[in-house]
Amino acid sequence: MDRAAHGEVATAPPRVRRHLTVRGAVQGVGFRPFVYTLAEEHGLTGWVTNDADGVHAEVEGPAADVDAFTDAIGTRAPPLALVESVEHRAVPLTHDDGGFTIRPSASGPGRTLIPPDTATCDACLAELADPADRRYRHPFITCTHCGPRFTVVTGLPYDRPLTTMAGFPLCADCAREYADPADRRFHAQPIACPRCGPRLSLCRGPDDPGMLRDAEALDEARRLLADGAVLAVKGIGGYHLACDAGDPTAVRTLRKRKNRGDKPFAVLADSLVTAEALAHVDDAERALLTGARKPIVLLRRRTPASGDVASGVAPGSPDLGVMLPYSPLHRLLLGLPGDPPGPSVLVMTSGNRSGEPIVTDDAEALTRLEGLADAWLGHDRPIHVPCDDSVARICAGAELPVRRSRGYATLPLALPLPVVPALAVGGDLKNTFCAADDRYAWLSAHVGDMDDLATLTAFERATGHLTGLTAVAPRLLIADRHPGYRSTQWARRTAEARGIPLRQVQHHHAHVASTMAEHGLDGAYPVIGVAFDGTGYGDDGAVWGGEILIADYDGFERFAHLRYVPLPGGDAAVRNPYRMALSHLRAAGVPWSDALPCAAIAPPGERRLLERQLERGLHCVPTSSMGRLFDAVSSLAGVCHRVEYEAEAAMRLENAALTGADEGRGGDGGREPAYRFILGAEPDGPAAPLTADPRPVLAAAAADVLAGAPATAVARRFHRAVTVLVREVCAAARQRTGIATVALTGGVFCNALLTEGCCTGLEADGFTVLRHRKVPPNDGGLALGQLIVAARTKE
Repeated sequence: MDRAAHGEVATAPPRVRRHLTVRGAVQGVGFRPFVYTLAEEHGLTGWVTNDADGVHAEVEGPAADVDAFTDAIGTRAPPLALVESVEHRAVPLTHDDGGFTIRPSASGPGRTLIPPDTATCDACLAELADPADRRYRHPFITCTHCGPRFTVVTGLPYDRPLTTMAGFPLCADCAREYADPADRRFHAQPIACPRCGPRLSLCRGPDDPGMLRDAEALDEARRLLADGAVLAVKGIGGYHLACDAGDPTAVRTLRKRKNRGDKPFAVLADSLVTAEALAHVDDAERALLTGARKPIVLLRRRTPASGDVASGVAPGSPDLGVMLPYSPLHRLLLGLPGDPPGPSVLVMTSGNRSGEPIVTDDAEALTRLEGLADAWLGHDRPIHVPCDDSVARICAGAELPVRRSRGYATLPLALPLPVVPALAVGGDLKNTFCAADDRYAWLSAHVGDMDDLATLTAFERATGHLTGLTAVAPRLLIADRHPGYRSTQWARRTAEARGIPLRQVQHHHAHVASTMAEHGLDGAYPVIGVAFDGTGYGDDGAVWGGEILIADYDGFERFAHLRYVPLPGGDAAVRNPYRMALSHLRAAGVPWSDALPCAAIAPPGERRLLERQLERGLHCVPTSSMGRLFDAVSSLAGVCHRVEYEAEAAMRLENAALTGADEGRGGDGGREPAYRFILGAEPDGPAAPLTADPRPVLAAAAADVLAGAPATAVARRFHRAVTVLVREVCAAARQRTGIATVALTGGVFCNALLTEGCCTGLEADGFTVLRHRKVPPNDGGLALGQLIVAARTKE
């Protein structure tokens, strides 16, 4: 029936007005233009703005359209956005007819999340290589969907004046793009072009009068790399030292200048095709290499090695750390189509001297990198926050973070329980710290090893920056129980100065809690925590590291551990695995025959001193460390006797175990039977922890070596022995407690062969296995565990 024909007037749908608050990583990711476009799509009026608390919007229109807008704002967000929450409430109608507008950002207290630095997107890469585009070959090309974020933010809200781009006024063309909601660069704070953006420069030292600029600087940099020079290159989060990875002389020169020993270098490959020529790449690794984060990915090397990479790039390593270009400058250094030939693979290592933090300041780069670099390729966009490259690997089909930094920091981690505002300072190796409040934690970028004043200064500066960005005002500080850790000492001094409490968490308990937290466990039920690493301060004053704990967030029971052996000379035994091998052999009653590589390598005078030291127990702290056991077997098998970087002996032992493996990654790699630990009770009674006695392992391995067995066979049998031990101890723990969930954690579980073997075996035994996928298993994930143990509140 025609209602109008009968004199009836159609009733307009009811109008409503709604205020929305969106929290999360919603600044610097194109969220306001997304809201603008969404409002236009639904025919709504209103406005949107940023403030320090997030994104605020008001929309007005028909109720059904406002409802649809509200539903879509959290489900259709831009690719780099992370929507934490969408709150909305009704507000009075204003009947505005001015359309939908984007208001200037407001300042004030609150908390929002800054997205991490993101690799150059495909659209920007296409423009970079297009001679018709006005940003052709622009080394700082970026848009709403890519580029620097975390490293350029100086304050909130995230707007250009509060970034390191504040000193680069937009030209008319960039300003037009910046103001156009329909443009890909609308309110993209780091945007610029060759007319108004940062400029490249190249010099050969502080007194070089012939500094080159822009295209000339880039051309000279490519020529220098092709000629074998070492180049300091200013990246997004700091300086790199670069050279041609295929030039053995250049690689040796860089290694010698940086005093790096044999520690592997990472490489930057010009394409996925090149990466696949260097190493085996499966689908998951391919996705990680080419994704928005573009970390260094540890890939199993091809043998024989490609001619694009000299053998000295990663000597003795089963893996090659490979990344693809994540900044436009990287892309230009490796060349665009039609460029003169140049290196297709570059060594890219942190721009610093051994043990120091990465260099970010231009003036410091000229002095601190003097003698390391032949030339400096820099630019005038300041780096506000240092940020090293992240490192990851694929283990049993899932990502395993090894170093969580660029591309990840400072994405928040959801916590399974609320916490008071707190700061956990982590450990002294591979340091990261963690700020948290309520149900979110922010893990810092990689700081490094806390072994000098420069790193401690960088740590203190970074804690201030992160707590400022996240608006976390710590009411509690949390640290490791080790009294000698510099991070613990800093926390103690700071807690006293601020008048706030300090809580200390046992090292391996924190490792297990970290695994539980990232898997969302609320701690209502304990897990079997297998915490294997090199060093952790034990409750009895010994050096722990081969621990099986029954743990929740409230505490832990030490269910089992490796049998103690002396750690002769402390750090001397860590630096010289043959000392650890001799200590284990003595404990096993195996004579120090000169036919054993670990005995033959020890100088006679040192052997005599070591014998007396072990007999009398002088400077011999007891240790249950699994990491030190890996060191001992590595030296016993003749694989590695002295180390120049952490876990070198264990890494080389893994490489030996993989050599000749006939069943691919994680395979059995041979048919030798496993060595066997003896699992038994402590003499203190049935309530005491079980001990895993490695003496039969050492005795059998020594017998194999004396019989002429190759190191590869010894390494494989040892890896299988540890896998069998984990299964046996977890089975015993389940029998006693009924617990069927196992958490694998600690730096030893960066070993892919061991991790995959343990996961496969435990799952076959009916266990639920938790392993790290969001934070590293090593001390880079320690702060998260400290945080959830010490700062949680009771709901």
